Amino acid sequence: MIRIVTREKKKTEDLLEKEWLETNGLGGYASSSVLNCHTRKYHGLLVSRLDEPAGRFVLLSKVEDAFCRGDRTWPLSLHMYRGASPPVADFPLSEVVLGAGPSFRYRFDGGGLRKEIVLLNEKNTLVIRYALEAGAPGGVLRIRPFLAFRDIHSLMKENAFLRAETTPGENGFSIRPYDGMPRLFCRLDPSPTFYSEPLWYRNFAYREERARGFPCHEDLFTPGVLEAPLLPGEEAFFMASLAEEIPPPKALWQGEVGRRKNQALETKGKKINKKINLSPFLGGAGQFLIRDGAGRRAVIAGYPWFYVWGRDTLISLPGLTFCLGRVAAGREILLRLGEQRRDGLLPNCLSETGTPAYNTADASLWYFWCVQKFLETTGDLETVRGLFWPVLADLARGYLEGRAEGIRFLENGLLSVGDSETQLTWMDAAVAGKPVTPRNGCPVEINALWYNALAFLEQLSEALGEPLFFDGRALLSRVEASFLSLFALPGEGYLADTADPVTGRRDRSLRPNQIFALSLPFPVLRDRGLGKRVVETVTEELLTPFGLRTLSPRDRAYRPVYAGGPEERDGAYHQGTVWPWLNGHYGEALLRFSDDGDAARGRLSRLLRNLTKHLSDAGLGTVSEIFDGDSPHRPRGCIAQAWSVAETIRLAVLLGKTVEAEAGAPPL
Repeated sequence: MIRIVTREKKKTEDLLEKEWLETNGLGGYASSSVLNCHTRKYHGLLVSRLDEPAGRFVLLSKVEDAFCRGDRTWPLSLHMYRGASPPVADFPLSEVVLGAGPSFRYRFDGGGLRKEIVLLNEKNTLVIRYALEAGAPGGVLRIRPFLAFRDIHSLMKENAFLRAETTPGENGFSIRPYDGMPRLFCRLDPSPTFYSEPLWYRNFAYREERARGFPCHEDLFTPGVLEAPLLPGEEAFFMASLAEEIPPPKALWQGEVGRRKNQALETKGKKINKKINLSPFLGGAGQFLIRDGAGRRAVIAGYPWFYVWGRDTLISLPGLTFCLGRVAAGREILLRLGEQRRDGLLPNCLSETGTPAYNTADASLWYFWCVQKFLETTGDLETVRGLFWPVLADLARGYLEGRAEGIRFLENGLLSVGDSETQLTWMDAAVAGKPVTPRNGCPVEINALWYNALAFLEQLSEALGEPLFFDGRALLSRVEASFLSLFALPGEGYLADTADPVTGRRDRSLRPNQIFALSLPFPVLRDRGLGKRVVETVTEELLTPFGLRTLSPRDRAYRPVYAGGPEERDGAYHQGTVWPWLNGHYGEALLRFSDDGDAARGRLSRLLRNLTKHLSDAGLGTVSEIFDGDSPHRPRGCIAQAWSVAETIRLAVLLGKTVEAEAGAPPL
């Protein structure tokens, strides 16, 4: 459980930088700062993925809620307007707790009030519970909803197209502000009074958008105010929904909170690993598992602005599913993704509104790793034979036969990808249409993944009695020898990041991609002496308290801070910025090649402790996408990133079990 106690001394900046996130399992969410003062255009109380129009939309942006008694009013949320700071001096927030959902306690004369927020599972319905403490004098709860009804990446401006009329409903009203958009139902129990006051509030300011170099001012429409008495020891429930829910909000609230408690007990009962405590990460892990528009299970890459990405899904899948006993969900996601293969490639970007993009060289190779983790978890060879072997064989043939667009299978056994104008690896940032980190040719991690995939196919072929469609031993020996010849840098103690297969020119930038040559189930680099030096160099040059930098600080291209406008940030994205998703593989490489197991485990334990503390720093209960390369390593990017959470979980699991000191073939 995450708990933050607020004090007068705590800086406003700290509270505005702490954000909460609530999700509905459909790709929708609710989110704001802990002051319930929006700092991003992506913040909202009911942000829903719609089928028509397709995409995610901020529908209910926020509510201006307050508790009133006589001539006194205590705000329960704040606004930030153009040219003005939010009035935080007397804001009564005293505590924030992340339990079944985000919970806020407000203290004022004579007592306190608690506000708790949930989204119903797999529904576009928000319920907020307001509970007045037993010893507090009664008063009136006042709620003014603010509507945006726009795409999450856009901003709303006052316009003449909005229809302000409301339709009375049970304990509230409904409104359909625009043609082609859904109707929103609002309700407050018990027995409210609705005062119609259709107004535009202008110039809400979102400081995070300003800092990111984007437009940052918005106008929001309010249809009026709902008021209801709130007596000592009693509670009130506000609901906003795209469906005219028949059960009252209280029943919906109780059902959702009960479901979450049962789910937590079920997960705890599985005793995932007795040696480690995964409970701090369980809530965050579940936020990324969704059902897409077709009702299929999927992994959303990050909140608030990412959707479903093939590469992110596969890197995240073991940590989010297999490590937590969610085997059925992981298996289904793998099967659905495999069905979308095309000429050896899996889709990278699965857009909410358009066709998938097949622009990644490694998603298919991560699929092999996921099946390895499935098999490691379940031992279920028959499922692999019936469901996964055909997919794996087809993906590998796509590479070997040259059907995978942008990927060449070379005579030396390695893979060459892309050209100077494309970015087919995970380091894919571009400025003015040009890759910031050109990695065409032979990237080190692509070929480490390729070797692992080929070795796994050979192992499966023998275990399943399935014919192998390439000369396994000969090709693996060729790949291993070519890899060592092309990427090893004599006297440097680390591996080249990319290499030109024609000229032999090598990019000597010191980057973390080389760890995959050591961390995968079948490591292509098996020389223990070189492997040890690689891990030592990566640790000395790239390791920070939150994970590995993407470039050595000694490199002239190193960017210490991820900040500024879009081009400036994209220029720093993979040029020193820390990515915590690398931690699971770094941990495997360190434990596998270290001569001092206790020291290695101690280093990784400190890393895990830092990430656990981070759960209270930015996005409450979750792990940020990235951190600055330089101290104090501020969290940046998305507040909740699937592979950051997943690989933190996998690191914790890794520390909870024995890791073999020698690199070798994993048993079936």
